[in-house]
Amino acid sequence: MNQILKTSNLNIGYKSKKETVTIAENLNLNLDSGKLITLIGANGIGKSTLLRTITGIQPALSGNVFLNEKEITSYNPLDLAQNLSVVLTEKLPPSNLSVFELVALGRQPYTNWIDALSQTDVEKVQEAMALTQIEHLAKKKHFEISDGQLQKVLIARALAQDTALIILDEPTTHLDLLHKVSLFKLLKKLTHETQKSILFSTHDIDLAIQLSDEMIIMTPEFVVQDQPCNLISKGSFDALFKDENIFFDAEKGKFIVT
Repeated sequence: MNQILKTSNLNIGYKSKKETVTIAENLNLNLDSGKLITLIGANGIGKSTLLRTITGIQPALSGNVFLNEKEITSYNPLDLAQNLSVVLTEKLPPSNLSVFELVALGRQPYTNWIDALSQTDVEKVQEAMALTQIEHLAKKKHFEISDGQLQKVLIARALAQDTALIILDEPTTHLDLLHKVSLFKLLKKLTHETQKSILFSTHDIDLAIQLSDEMIIMTPEFVVQDQPCNLISKGSFDALFKDENIFFDAEKGKFIVT
């Protein structure tokens, strides 16, 4: 098992001319190969800020992020795209791309200036589509498929990018329970089959507890990373929601509404 990304005394937040807003401090996180890691926390706690910071999209207030033992700020955009792939929640811009063409965009960090796909590129795209079981959608336009299918296509695009780390921002949003479970299981299968590290934020905490190798919990007081069973035994979930009507049942391993 290899360490793909780590943070060292990382402080995240925002700076303006008037003030500095700190969201979380002294974060020491580790993302290892072959692990599915979920990021959870209440709305507005700063999950997206954390993801943007560790991917280099947003500068850290202080501290360091190391990707493959190299400071993330020292990567140029092309090298970073060959080491890290990101799947965001933004809607796709209008286009007439087929599913195959959309997945093939993951090969842009490797193609030449005319974006011609080599045989290796085509094989990587086909392999990514096979892993996500979307070969039958190859010729469909991306706007002709369901939300659940589109999430698989975007994951296939990230797989085609062939990076050691894939980070997703709430990929199960807008999916029904059946497709949420399917996506969780797909991501777990991919980490174990490809030995990539996959980190994604989610509000589906009960599923995350059941299917994650590790979880990162963000609360106003602390940020902690561990295996779900250890987080349960430590009582880490108890501080997740400040509401007397919601409590975590450690024996059942899920939240209960009273």
